Amino acid sequence: MNSVESVSKNIPLIELLDTTLRDGEQTSGVAFAAQEKLNIARFMLKELGINRMEVASARVSEGEFETVRCITSWAVEAGLLDKVEILGFVDGGKSLQWIRNAGGRVVNLLSKGSYKHVTEQLHKTPEEHISDIRQTLDMAADMGFSVNLYLEDWSNGIQHSPDYVWQMMDALAGSTIRHFMLPDTLGILSPRQTFDFVREMVVRYPSVRFDFHAHNDYDMAVANTCAAIEAGAHCVHVTVNGLGERAGNAPLTSVVAVIHDQLKYNTSIQESKIYQISKLVETCSGIRIPNNKPIVGDNVFTQCAGVHADGDSKNNLYFNDLAPERFGRVREYALGKMSGKANIRKNLEELGITLDEDAMRKVTQKIIELGDKKQLVTKDELPYIVSDVLKHGQQEQRIKVVNYSMQLTYGLRPVATVKMEIDGEMYEQTANGDGQYNAFTKALWKIYRQLNKPAPELLDYAVVIPPGGKTDALVHTTIVWRFNGKIIKTHGLDADQTEAAIKATVKMLNIIENE
Repeated sequence: MNSVESVSKNIPLIELLDTTLRDGEQTSGVAFAAQEKLNIARFMLKELGINRMEVASARVSEGEFETVRCITSWAVEAGLLDKVEILGFVDGGKSLQWIRNAGGRVVNLLSKGSYKHVTEQLHKTPEEHISDIRQTLDMAADMGFSVNLYLEDWSNGIQHSPDYVWQMMDALAGSTIRHFMLPDTLGILSPRQTFDFVREMVVRYPSVRFDFHAHNDYDMAVANTCAAIEAGAHCVHVTVNGLGERAGNAPLTSVVAVIHDQLKYNTSIQESKIYQISKLVETCSGIRIPNNKPIVGDNVFTQCAGVHADGDSKNNLYFNDLAPERFGRVREYALGKMSGKANIRKNLEELGITLDEDAMRKVTQKIIELGDKKQLVTKDELPYIVSDVLKHGQQEQRIKVVNYSMQLTYGLRPVATVKMEIDGEMYEQTANGDGQYNAFTKALWKIYRQLNKPAPELLDYAVVIPPGGKTDALVHTTIVWRFNGKIIKTHGLDADQTEAAIKATVKMLNIIENE
């Protein structure tokens, strides 16, 4: 694993700056509480191994000030204050004073990286802006700050006003600035452009350390980040789960995986902690991780097709370098109509269940039937299916439910209409009841009375939903009946509770009829 324990002296080490708590918080609807920010910063710096962390913007609010003070106080005790960075502005020293009072030591100074921004937003000449930056640098030095410089809108500047970019760099490259940070502020670059422009910066200023900061407007933030590294960038900026303004920033997870596997470079990131930080930020931000998001999505290590599970059993034919164990996860095999026996067998093995071929065929057919109603069956639901099939699976169906309709109206009793086939003859009745299933059974017993058939007595009705809390989970219904002094227990399994109960009822009727 390309983490801190395995760094080779012969392989370049790429630094990562995480800006989840600053740029990521600019995601619409996201606002981290003070304790949440502290918990995220603590995990990322102590557990995950992030090199640098941008935690806030200066002068935002009193609440933000207190939050930064909490983070810097903890960082001092942990010996990590130099890794905590705060965005500041060229504002005559007001940001610097705010950051110093908050306990910060590293300032990420925001300057203008394009001629259009400096003239139209600041209404200043390049010379005036450079003079203001120099003045801020002098004040920062007097206060004991380390300073990095953002060239905001650099991607537009390098394309449309390169002379302005060179003027800025020529004036400041020999200053106390530690890192010159190159943002693709509007997410407009392609990987080829990113490589060419970053390479030009690196070649012109070989003694300068450059960061690259990507935005994802064209869904190319990860590709652009990797292109910047190949061009010579020393550090790249990321956010957890790709949070950020508009389409977000380059996601930490994908960037780390590509650096390790595709570029063959090292980072200090502990891959096994990646899933934990993603889930923590998901909880704190309220922004759900898409199921198909690489590395951390719920579905990305789940094989659905049975042919894939079969291939995994034959020398891991469908594995790649993104082993789930690297990221604190496990490989799963989905259970649905596309699964086939290979997927089912994989799940049964994990549960310690062995089936012969005939039983496997029956279970597979049952899962395919259920898969037509709900996309996936979970592993927790599998034992219920096996039990249902093996104990109550195959019997002669002399009694069948051909159709039923139920009405549930607020303020009125539920009504059910049932159409049954009994020994090849059709019967239909309607009844109301205290619930939908009660209405169903009353309509059913009307048919039985019509035929002078005795009805069993319902003794117990139990519903079990497998763990997980999903609203579409399979429902396992067990009903206990008494008929002619004999106790009969039947089970029904379905995504719908009433349907599961109806299945259990029809099984009971056929048991009685066949006996």
